[in-house]
Amino acid sequence: MLSDGEATELLSFLTLETRADVKGQASEYVLGLTGNRDGCRYLQSKPDCLQALVTLTSDPSIAIVKDCFHALINLSADKTLHQPLVTETGLLAKLLPKLLDPEYVFADRICTILSNLSRHERTCRDVFRALQEQDIGLDRLVEVFCNQGFNKKASLHYLGPLLSNLTQLPEARLFILDRDRCVIQRLLPYTQYEESSTRRGGVVGTLRNCCFDHAHHEWLLSDAVDILPYLLLPLAGPEELSEEENEGLPVDLQYLPEDKKREEDPDIRKMLLETLILLTATRLGRQIMKDKNVYPIMREFDKWEKDPQVISACEKLVQVLIGDEPEEGMENLMEVEIPKDVEEKLIEMDAKEQAQMEKDEQEQMEKDKQESEKNLK
Repeated sequence: MLSDGEATELLSFLTLETRADVKGQASEYVLGLTGNRDGCRYLQSKPDCLQALVTLTSDPSIAIVKDCFHALINLSADKTLHQPLVTETGLLAKLLPKLLDPEYVFADRICTILSNLSRHERTCRDVFRALQEQDIGLDRLVEVFCNQGFNKKASLHYLGPLLSNLTQLPEARLFILDRDRCVIQRLLPYTQYEESSTRRGGVVGTLRNCCFDHAHHEWLLSDAVDILPYLLLPLAGPEELSEEENEGLPVDLQYLPEDKKREEDPDIRKMLLETLILLTATRLGRQIMKDKNVYPIMREFDKWEKDPQVISACEKLVQVLIGDEPEEGMENLMEVEIPKDVEEKLIEMDAKEQAQMEKDEQEQMEKDKQESEKNLK
């Protein structure tokens, strides 16, 4: 890595006033540093350099701006850089207003950076607070997300994962679940959005997070929202069901065509199942799902599915659907007191699942980084 003297010299080149060719070489060098973990960790101790990258996102040279955004995407993919980026660079105050510029060509890069920074609760709160301080708020974010022609130069698909990350916060879930705003009804159609698995997965993650609040389950399953078909359709296939089974299903799931395809992304399929499992937490939720004949859809899905983690989630849901009702006082599965020995086993299982999730998250970050690099070319 660079000596202190070399780092100081490099920093002197990373200014708006520096000659374009020199500045371009310097930004390209920093981008190279962010391509591996050691380089990112080195820059963690150089807040002035991080600040310079943020400043240069306003450079007149498109090539330099592109390098700086690429570097910031790489840095934000490393969670140890989240706090320095959020607290020491002014990044959020500088980038958030540009996100709402319908002509801004680098809006997708901003979405990716915000999505990375909001993965973990601590910096997620910083992003949420900055949204309020910048007078953007979740209402404007959802409005832009649902207006697919908002920016002709950017897809803004990564607003989906950003919304999903933000809804790990109770205050964000309260906004999405506000019955007078009709936000959740606007998001539901995106569970089948074919153009982008990123946007689709972001919405499914948002719905799953919102379903942790069991007080809203009755409303979500009612005709006012009718969430069930939007969760089931991506899991339903072309298999022929009996007339009796079809008639018991919601109308949108009856007599599906022979070319009906299921959700292709296993992570999204798993999130859809987890959302359905959450909706079975209350007696009323279980009864509605039984009345809506969810079991035949899950039966055929289980025969089709090949991914072990998705199969496991499906089997958990099926057990609830076909099992006996819990005894009195244990009807709400989210409020049941778990015996100590069972709790210890569940903690152990959760730890294994968490390790797998972290591995999957790291792989997803690598995929996101590769996709970003491809888009930047």
